[in-house]
Amino acid sequence: MQNIEHSYIDVIYRVLESWYMRFAELTPKLIVGIVVFLFFLITSKYLSLGAVKLFHKFFPKSKKEGSLVTLIGVFRFLIMMMGSFIALEIMGFSGFLWKFIGSLGVAGVIAGVALKDLVSSIFSGMLIGIDKAFKVGDYITIGNHSGTVQEIGFLTTKLITDDGKKAYIPNQVIFNAPFYNITASPQRRIILNFEIPADEDITKAQKGMLDVIKNLDSVDRLDTSEVIFTDLKQGNFNLQAKFWMKVGANMVQLKSEAYLKIKQRLDSDNIQLVTPTSISITNGESPPAENQDK
Repeated sequence: MQNIEHSYIDVIYRVLESWYMRFAELTPKLIVGIVVFLFFLITSKYLSLGAVKLFHKFFPKSKKEGSLVTLIGVFRFLIMMMGSFIALEIMGFSGFLWKFIGSLGVAGVIAGVALKDLVSSIFSGMLIGIDKAFKVGDYITIGNHSGTVQEIGFLTTKLITDDGKKAYIPNQVIFNAPFYNITASPQRRIILNFEIPADEDITKAQKGMLDVIKNLDSVDRLDTSEVIFTDLKQGNFNLQAKFWMKVGANMVQLKSEAYLKIKQRLDSDNIQLVTPTSISITNGESPPAENQDK
């Protein structure tokens, strides 16, 4: 019994001794690897600044359009990755790392398919940040949504719409579809559409609408304001009023004011706008007298 216990102790001792010898052999490599990693960690900020300057030298246009903070972050991440791989190679752990990465290949493919939209939104958010097509505070239009940018996140861009609602737009949608940055334009052109019956005095209506537009306080470049005929359908003329608003003016307020004053002018000129027709569908019986149209 004592011999068996003694043999177990010998086995454990030999295992611990072999571990100690291997650790002693790896100690210099571990120290050098840690020193190399700390060097890249400490100097990554300065190395990334140098890499950005070199990048701007070869691509001068990126200095005007790109984000300095984002570029520094990208280069710093790449430098840290390079330092980590070099340190692991020195310590002799690179083989284990590559085997571990290889074992994740199948899981990575499955996760990539399952999380395709999520990953796409994350990368789209990064590209939006680099491209700087819009920023927080800009008024933009994306599809059917218009509003002020409140936050640009990794997955979604948050807008405060004109009616005060908070809209969350996936970054993938923004990156893959056209959008408009209204704030980026120093001036904006407003287009209003009206329908007037063909039996009305169309020329008088056109002149009256143009007079109203030119007398609005927030309208700029008066010589370019115009009211034109765009179509004639089912006995109705389609008129389109086009004018520029001044920089800094409130677009929603100006449109409301223009609609109201044009309507008042047309009413004073006895010109009627096309109104929706009310249609009643019955089962053949005559409706009560109080419900009949007068």
